[in-house]
Amino acid sequence: MEPIVQIRDLHFTRGTRKIFNGISLDIHAGQVTAFMGPSGTGKTTLLKLIGGQLRPEKGSVKVFGEYIHNVNQETLYSVRKKMGMLFQSGALLTDLNVFENVAFPLREHTQLPEQIIRDLVLLKLESVGLRGARKLMPSQLSGGMARRVALARAIVLDPSMIMYDEPFTGLDPITKGTIVTLIKELNESMGLTSVIVSHDVDETLSIADYIYVISEGEIVESGDPNNLSTSTSGWMQQFLKGLPDGPVPFHYPSEEFKSDLLVGR
Repeated sequence: MEPIVQIRDLHFTRGTRKIFNGISLDIHAGQVTAFMGPSGTGKTTLLKLIGGQLRPEKGSVKVFGEYIHNVNQETLYSVRKKMGMLFQSGALLTDLNVFENVAFPLREHTQLPEQIIRDLVLLKLESVGLRGARKLMPSQLSGGMARRVALARAIVLDPSMIMYDEPFTGLDPITKGTIVTLIKELNESMGLTSVIVSHDVDETLSIADYIYVISEGEIVESGDPNNLSTSTSGWMQQFLKGLPDGPVPFHYPSEEFKSDLLVGR
């Protein structure tokens, strides 16, 4: 079966900085695929390229059979309806309560009767454990609750694929575990394809079927969590274990410390 997302020889530059230097990867239906790597390596940029918000400098991004950077506006919107997005901040509309935040995509993109909208919203809120919070405003929610409401909104149109941008950032351990469980259960129960950008090693390894590790514009390693955990690459082990020194040095390059101290003496 053809992958849902096919990226080939992707090049992308911001200003003078090369973000991607010819990467190629596939995202397969039904799997949880993760992008990991140091900060500033373009992981969120990759989500924007998949969503058609950005265009590659060279290469191709094929999503649901369409070269997303070459389609017209109508086709782009049609493809985007098959995608859900969970933003790092949740991005809830602050003037709407929980119910109306989740209902918003239904009101914008469908002409469903009000009773069906109500049933769908309550169903999605129930799936993330927040049906009882439907009358609360975003300002009354904890960070974890806001993330769960945003997840309910992301799935309310029953997309085929959901992209998660740093879904675990800033959450306490219990809430992290809740989000991990939700992603896993929703992926299985709804037959979704999930794409996760994350720095959280343990959570990502526990949930992902396949992981791409990106650094300096290239895919430095890829595989299932077990393969990455047993990698003999020093860089990979430093990244996974959070070691302060290794192939990525602790000290910024400089002259010998002793010589530097003696300058001008």
